[in-house]
Amino acid sequence: MNARVQRRAAPEQVFDAPGLPPLLARVYAARGIASANELELTLAHLLPPSTLKSSEAAGRMLADALADEQHILVVGDYDADGATSTALALTVLRAMGAANVSYLVPNRFEYGYGLTPAIVELAKPLGPDIIVTVDNGISSLEGVAAARAAGIATLVTDHHLAGRQLPDADVIVNPNQPGCNFASKSLAGVGVMFYCLLALRAELRQRGWFSDARPEPNLADYLDLVALGTVADVVPLDRNNRILVDAGLKRIRAGRACHGIAALLEVANRQQGRAVASDLGFAAGPRLNAAGRLDDISVGIECLLAPDAHRARALAADLDGLNRDRRAIELGMQRDAQAQLDAMVFDDAEQPPVAYCLYDAGWHEGVVGILASRIKDRVHRPTIAFADGAGGELKGSARSIKGIHIRDVLDAVATRNPGLVSKFGGHAMAAGLSLPAESLDAFRKAFIAEVARHAEDVELDAVIESDGALSAAEFDLQLAEALRFAGPWGQHFPEPVFDGVFNVVDQRLVGSNHLKMVLSLPGESTVMDAIQFNVDTASWPQPELSQVRAAYRLDVNQYRGRNSLQLMIDHLEPV
Repeated sequence: MNARVQRRAAPEQVFDAPGLPPLLARVYAARGIASANELELTLAHLLPPSTLKSSEAAGRMLADALADEQHILVVGDYDADGATSTALALTVLRAMGAANVSYLVPNRFEYGYGLTPAIVELAKPLGPDIIVTVDNGISSLEGVAAARAAGIATLVTDHHLAGRQLPDADVIVNPNQPGCNFASKSLAGVGVMFYCLLALRAELRQRGWFSDARPEPNLADYLDLVALGTVADVVPLDRNNRILVDAGLKRIRAGRACHGIAALLEVANRQQGRAVASDLGFAAGPRLNAAGRLDDISVGIECLLAPDAHRARALAADLDGLNRDRRAIELGMQRDAQAQLDAMVFDDAEQPPVAYCLYDAGWHEGVVGILASRIKDRVHRPTIAFADGAGGELKGSARSIKGIHIRDVLDAVATRNPGLVSKFGGHAMAAGLSLPAESLDAFRKAFIAEVARHAEDVELDAVIESDGALSAAEFDLQLAEALRFAGPWGQHFPEPVFDGVFNVVDQRLVGSNHLKMVLSLPGESTVMDAIQFNVDTASWPQPELSQVRAAYRLDVNQYRGRNSLQLMIDHLEPV
């Protein structure tokens, strides 16, 4: 991948805040923070539920269900957002006194995504009065119609972009539905469910539902689930989402996480007391997702619902095993995909395509999403990876780059080519789709052409945004600690990256493809450790190299009870 480091424009104004390191103030200002007040992430600053369209109607609907002891069936999705949304709904509804609440998350390989008529058929024998969708449902026109025909009420809670037609549900709560003026369009599915539960609690308060025998739950106690689902779904961390994630992380660090999240962090060798957003995104989240990718997400949901640490640890161990299996499958698929890329030969006058469509009959349907993400990162082009699905169809997962809205691209392809795409849905950066196997070549051409129309003013070389250089004094363990906990960092609120030139004191491979280095600043005698994961071993190490330019993050390395400064290298090039 061609990549270049580009320094962020210096902020016009940097605010002052007592005790805040000047570097951190500059980093915040570069991310649009204009005053110290905007760093306040207390729950008092959450956007009110009343501004989320139909959340109050959802609260009334659920309150009626609780009062009438109706059977509430939660229908979830098969990823970490869906798992946390499902666990949150069940846990809080039960805490509020729901007498009959259960969940159904069918196997993705048999039933696909969303509330489909087939899932309604599965639900019927369970006898639900209400189906509540979490992290899905906004595109489930046929499934909602089937539920209505069966006499089952429907509450759709979702955050995916709405299509031209909405399902005929009793209530829809989605910040991205037409007519919703909620100021944060970036809520994850678990965040939408949390807001519905806030509205439910307010409604139950008005009705005098709570008592000494049925105490009112503190919904802040469940924000560890909201934090995990929000980070794992890689939604933009606007202020509202940062408030939710920050509160959840504080609960985790205080040792008050649910048994399932504690066990997931433990099996990944992450310390609860030092947990940050990246621990949720790169440790707990992938283990939950592995269940949905390879097996059945209900394993992950049951882990999050586990009543004690013993049960949670056993299920977390199962999830860890599934994640190891997923990695092995993914590595094989990456090799296949790289072989396809290597077989694409371009002459000197020819540019690589603006997008890639890859397919292999041996690929695993549940892993194509993460494969598409890996290839997208490697080539910095919108990428779709396809695998065989059921009934002669291909199942594809798409990942995009900044500036190209992948769902809009798929919408345009489907509009220009009626019948080419069976169904699709998703976000700006990620989407899923199905199409007949015989349509792959035609789709590939249409997709690349459509991306080209959207990519006229888009940077097709990867750009690593840097917050500038650090002075010698700023390579400091205390500053690294401050940066670690200054987030939560994530999508659209990225962790600080710096760049500079270093002398190379030592370099060697550790593991199979990780580059361990000892670096020093030119003119300085102090040395520091650095590591870059997953390097191209055909290019690194370079024993003759004396200097490198690096883009890096400050990190704290813990080894045998000792903390030391370490640079996490994001990009490396010879000088």
